[in-house]
Amino acid sequence: MLDEPRSGRFAAWANALLTGRVSPDDAASGVVGADASHRVSGLPGEEGPVSPAVALARLRGMGVRALRVALPVPGDPLGLCGPPEFNAAALEAGEAVLAPEAGIGLLPEVGPAEGRAGAAVRWRVSPVRSDLPPDVPSLGEAERELTELLRETAEGVARLGLPEAGRLARAEVDAYRARAEREAEGLAPGYPARAVRVLSPAATLERGYAVLRRPDGSVIRDASTV
Repeated sequence: MLDEPRSGRFAAWANALLTGRVSPDDAASGVVGADASHRVSGLPGEEGPVSPAVALARLRGMGVRALRVALPVPGDPLGLCGPPEFNAAALEAGEAVLAPEAGIGLLPEVGPAEGRAGAAVRWRVSPVRSDLPPDVPSLGEAERELTELLRETAEGVARLGLPEAGRLARAEVDAYRARAEREAEGLAPGYPARAVRVLSPAATLERGYAVLRRPDGSVIRDASTV
């Protein structure tokens, strides 16, 4: 399964709060999730690290109406708006939260929690540009692209000569289609059903890739190499 980006969790629950769908306490709890603790450093108007509850209240007071998530990878800085220093740090982290209305972005730094189970997450606030990139796909575009990639993956696995893997991949496609009209689950309140339909194929593709992965991390490319 794909790991859940902390930036996605932060933005989802913050947006639920900003639209009045959850209480501040519920939003803060959703941000932390299974981690041991979260602290936010560098927020304008705050002298030191603050809790998620305080950070979310500060963002709302700054006029932020919605947060955005960026999940950049080398060669594809999709979702980032600069400056270059922030983009480089976000690329290294693999994720970021953007509040362009307030001109700030948040980057997570994850470490162990002393004497407690789970991770300690520190969010570092940095300035970002207020203009969002124009090439971020819509939910509809993302859903269409992922559905097509899922179909191509199922066909590719079947062509490898691994019947069981092919049946598994095709079953995943059928299951995805059967879930198409389900209500959004696992997201903070306020997200449409299409949002969960966009998340589902990404996890499905990861499971399909796991079918082809050997214990040493290499990938099976035909049945003769199993």
